[in-house]
Amino acid sequence: MFQRMKEDVRCIFEQDPAARTVFEVVLTYSGLHALWSHRIAHALYKRKLLFLARLVSQISRFFTGIEIHPGAKIGRRFFIDHGMGVVIGETCEIGNDVTIYQGVTLGGTGKESGKRHPTLHDNVLVASGAKVLGSITIGEGSKVGAGSVVLKDVPPESTVVGIPGKVVISNGVRVKSKHDHRDMPDPVADRCQTLEDEISELKNRLEHLNVSKVKEGDLS
Repeated sequence: MFQRMKEDVRCIFEQDPAARTVFEVVLTYSGLHALWSHRIAHALYKRKLLFLARLVSQISRFFTGIEIHPGAKIGRRFFIDHGMGVVIGETCEIGNDVTIYQGVTLGGTGKESGKRHPTLHDNVLVASGAKVLGSITIGEGSKVGAGSVVLKDVPPESTVVGIPGKVVISNGVRVKSKHDHRDMPDPVADRCQTLEDEISELKNRLEHLNVSKVKEGDLS
């Protein structure tokens, strides 16, 4: 147990340049407190002491602002930076060396049963305010951009951004977008083109009528 705690503290020093002393980290880092509390809650959860597990979880939430369901499975060297507003659902599975920032939600869509929360493989980073929702998988070494909403699986070594989240980098190579600003729909231009086509058709009809009248005059 103490070896794991030392490992958690070392992880913070590796990830956060603002960390100065062990004393400071142990006493003031809410992400560390939430992680340690979760280990207690998860141990109770596995022993079917569900009420006690949830009680520990809620007390931790009150003091840290981080809500981790006791049923979530979390690997080693998990780092929550800042942490306020983080929510991790019951069936989440988080690998080793994962980092998440404040405001992140690893939640469900409200439509599933059973495995309804995401799985994050090793070395994943989820930036501030991102929402990863549903029973999806974030591949090893991938990054989720700040404020993104991810609803589909993300392949390994990828970067996903946007709402809904789209892969923009895969294996270090930028993914070409299927849309260019020049090719985006322009309803005003489309309407103008329609009006021009209608005007052209009316001119053709008018010319046809004038020709018909001239021919009728010649015949008379």
